[in-house]
Amino acid sequence: MRKVIVFNRISLDGFFTGLNGEIDWFLHDPEVDKAAHEYMHADTLLFGKLTYQMFVSYWPHVATNPNAPEQARALAEELNQMTKVVFSNSLEEVTWVNSRLVKDHLAEEVRTLKQGDGADITVFGSGTIVQQLAAAGLIDELLIVVTPVVLGTGRGLFDQVEKMNLKLLASRGFESGNVLLHYGMR
Repeated sequence: MRKVIVFNRISLDGFFTGLNGEIDWFLHDPEVDKAAHEYMHADTLLFGKLTYQMFVSYWPHVATNPNAPEQARALAEELNQMTKVVFSNSLEEVTWVNSRLVKDHLAEEVRTLKQGDGADITVFGSGTIVQQLAAAGLIDELLIVVTPVVLGTGRGLFDQVEKMNLKLLASRGFESGNVLLHYGMR
């Protein structure tokens, strides 16, 4: 069975965005991205509306941009090839190659994906999706990057989530101050 792996960044005080969805506090570190990528062997991405809109505004064009760094172009090509499932009640269409829109029945859709053929399934950002998947018991692993910043207020990644018992699979600190935590479910 395919695994659902959540990849997200949080502040030291547990927020994945500021109150207005801002993520300008992310401390980008290519070494963290490389390490996280080693844990993810996915061919399918799950997005909520806002995360999809952020990704589609940037990544589809990086693969063919000769001025983009080689590592970014390779990642963009990988993202372009992956299946992307976007959960939104308000979007009318999705335009990124290999994308499809799902309006409702998130848990049922993800259960079907998990039982299908293919590699793992990754969720980037998309806090509302993460919360719904957690409530349905559909998350298998968490890759959390703790960024050395305290926001004070924001949106918690696990707001309205019941208790989840986790097992630490790996942890790694980086010179940037970021810490990558890899958890599985108990």
